[in-house]
Amino acid sequence: MTRLVSRSAFVAIPLALAFGLTFAGCKRTSTGQWPDTPGPKIAVSFAPLYCFTANVSGERGTVKSVLSTQGPHHADTSIQERILLEDADLFIFNGLGLDDGFAGKLKASTSNKKLKMIDLGAKLEADPDTHGLLLGSDGCSCCKPGEGEKAHDHDPHFWLSPVLAGKMVDEIRYALRGAEPKQQELFDRNAAAYQIKLKAILDDGRAMLKGKKERAFVTTHGSLQYFARDFDLTIAGNLQAIPGQEPSLDDLRKLIEKCKKDNVRVIAVEPQYASHQSPKQLKAGLEAEGIRDVVIIEIDPLETATAAELTPDWYEKKMRANLENLAKVLK
Repeated sequence: MTRLVSRSAFVAIPLALAFGLTFAGCKRTSTGQWPDTPGPKIAVSFAPLYCFTANVSGERGTVKSVLSTQGPHHADTSIQERILLEDADLFIFNGLGLDDGFAGKLKASTSNKKLKMIDLGAKLEADPDTHGLLLGSDGCSCCKPGEGEKAHDHDPHFWLSPVLAGKMVDEIRYALRGAEPKQQELFDRNAAAYQIKLKAILDDGRAMLKGKKERAFVTTHGSLQYFARDFDLTIAGNLQAIPGQEPSLDDLRKLIEKCKKDNVRVIAVEPQYASHQSPKQLKAGLEAEGIRDVVIIEIDPLETATAAELTPDWYEKKMRANLENLAKVLK
């Protein structure tokens, strides 16, 4: 999204009006951020949720993503993002510590009293069956509530699991049905059709990787646990403990030793951090240790997308591209 870098005094009043701030005798008016089309106006936090929601809503309603080329890990919203929520009916976000912080700030900054917040992570945690599919931030599997679960944070990257993506689609369907009850059958039908596409990603991906003796690879940061679980893969280690922060020399050395021990030669780089040097350093270190055929490939965690490329089928295309990239190099 376009950023407003500077704001001079002469735009103060128009911006205040855009926020819906009122003066004596004035009424709150539309900000013009949404087209005049039938159905709910739905804001989502970032790209994957746009795809899920757009497929459920279909031609009924309008869906807009708050973030585009800026990922949820480093969200720094501007006035335009806040204005977007002034006329929205729903704001759907991922939750579990990923985007709830900036979602809360956006909610607090708007005068839109009708805006309903949909926290998908909280809904998945509250469902006993789905809760058991969540992973801890340390990679451990969760127990069902009330079964002695250890206290831990849940990994928020569950959109990268086609299985859990389907659960998210269900929650989005319920939210849209609540926003427009007369269109329940349409939303149910659209959700069911998209569930078939998500199942096809899962089945086709497993077929691509069937027979591969190599199942392990290195990732940029800890975003691919759910992806790996759905496709029976193993994360050998992460280059970045904190997204965007390069590893120390000691951390890099430990990762080289682990990869050498397990003979891991595939390094998956996120396009968002493609300019970082650590993947090349890891490759050089592995080659120096005698690991043959070390390769660097691209695996996109689907956290960013430009407005131009973000279409309802973007999630499907990106997930399939990730699977194809892995299938080409794993032996």
